[in-house]
Amino acid sequence: MFEGQPKGLFALALANTGERFGYYTMLAVFALFLRANYGLSPALAGTIYSAFLMFVYFFPLFGGMLADKFGFGRMVTTGIIIMFAGYLLLSVPLGGDTFALVVMLAALLLIGFGTGLFKGNLQVMVGDLYNDPQYKDKRDAGFSIFYMAINIGALFAPTAAIKIKEYAETSLGYSSNDAYHFSFAVACASLILSIAIYYIFRSTFRHTEGGTKKTAQAAETAVEELSREETKQRIVALCLVFAVVIFFWMAFHQNGLSLTYFADEFTANSASGLQSMCFDVWNLVAVIFIVYALFSVFQSKTTKARLISVAVVVLAVAYLCWQYGQATTVAISAPIFQQFNPFYVVALTPVSMAIFGALAAKGKEPSAPRKIAYGMIVAAIAYALMAFGSLGLPMPQTEIGADGNPVAMHVADVTPNLLISVYLILTFGELLLSPMGISFVSKVAPPKYKGMMMGGWFVATAIGNQLVVVGGLLWGAVPLWLCWSVFLAVCLIAAIFMFIMMKRLEKVC
Repeated sequence: MFEGQPKGLFALALANTGERFGYYTMLAVFALFLRANYGLSPALAGTIYSAFLMFVYFFPLFGGMLADKFGFGRMVTTGIIIMFAGYLLLSVPLGGDTFALVVMLAALLLIGFGTGLFKGNLQVMVGDLYNDPQYKDKRDAGFSIFYMAINIGALFAPTAAIKIKEYAETSLGYSSNDAYHFSFAVACASLILSIAIYYIFRSTFRHTEGGTKKTAQAAETAVEELSREETKQRIVALCLVFAVVIFFWMAFHQNGLSLTYFADEFTANSASGLQSMCFDVWNLVAVIFIVYALFSVFQSKTTKARLISVAVVVLAVAYLCWQYGQATTVAISAPIFQQFNPFYVVALTPVSMAIFGALAAKGKEPSAPRKIAYGMIVAAIAYALMAFGSLGLPMPQTEIGADGNPVAMHVADVTPNLLISVYLILTFGELLLSPMGISFVSKVAPPKYKGMMMGGWFVATAIGNQLVVVGGLLWGAVPLWLCWSVFLAVCLIAAIFMFIMMKRLEKVC
């Protein structure tokens, strides 16, 4: 799985892991923070939440344009500095008045712009590692590994957000609302780690940073190899893919909004026995070790490596058995459900790579556009399950709290297995769509517009993220089954469109 990859991949992936850990720690509690700290309605909190996600993924368009001119590495470094300033501002507890709200919005703007300089350009650098002919056939696998590394950071984020908030409340004596800011401060520390990794291992990917005369001349030479018609075909194909993924992200990023609302108001807030083990992140880590060690048993080339892998499996299984013996009833906090998506991504990445590797060996691997279409269908299945599981549930309800602000009420105790299953299905769709889509962009984009086209991918994501607000607007306005059916419908329509345009898309692969 990891053999034959350029060394720079692992350095860039780890740098991104640190940044994503901070981002998802903040995001895990952000929607609930908006409602609790400022007394916002679900719709208004959803508006701010989706607008922030939009900026995070819209600014990479400008980051790509700047990088095409000034170099990818320079923009990555500048982005980290700006993000740090934003997270630092967000971590200061200022209360819930108008001034605090304005400062919070300014912090979000800085984070969004800094992410725009950092995220897309780092991924372009990853793609450029595979311009070397010896790595040409490793591109899709490389992006799967890179995507997995992102989710390692995201896996620990919900637990970190909850534990740090609880520590600030119980040990430091901060109010519930002020304690949220300690979760936000984690991002500052993670960015320091990210930039340290970037510069320590810079020598392994420095040739991809761009910004030099030699690099610019090479790009111009590559562009001359493409005819005007071929360049147009590639850009049109990319734009068609961008149009489709808008609706995937609209549905997928409900995980931080309407699906978190559902976890908070409709899902059982405790678990026991085997089910309780799912909410301990270290149990999930043990499962990940088992998966990777099992693959290593069959793929290792030496007896010693196989024996080590078997030992890892035995130790991880023993740990889980011990944990099961200690299992008690545990409280469930709504943000913790967001750990399941990154867990599934990390655990299932080697499985998906093995499947597609086997298909590729037989000459039957689906093209990237076809994988994206399949991903849309899988996402539709996830929301079909949510719609079915929500039949008969009451409408969301609120009451006025002691501070005069509306407070969401817990009105049902749906089994946590519903959301756990839905996140599993959504992750299957994500693995088919996101890393393959990024790989497709890096492969198909005309060299002269590579930064801008990667920015275009993020703009599509940004538009989808802005449409996440639909979940907030529907929450409490329509029956729950109808809310989920909206996302089911848009995913199906997008998949049908993708299949209709498949010949044109596969022509440029």
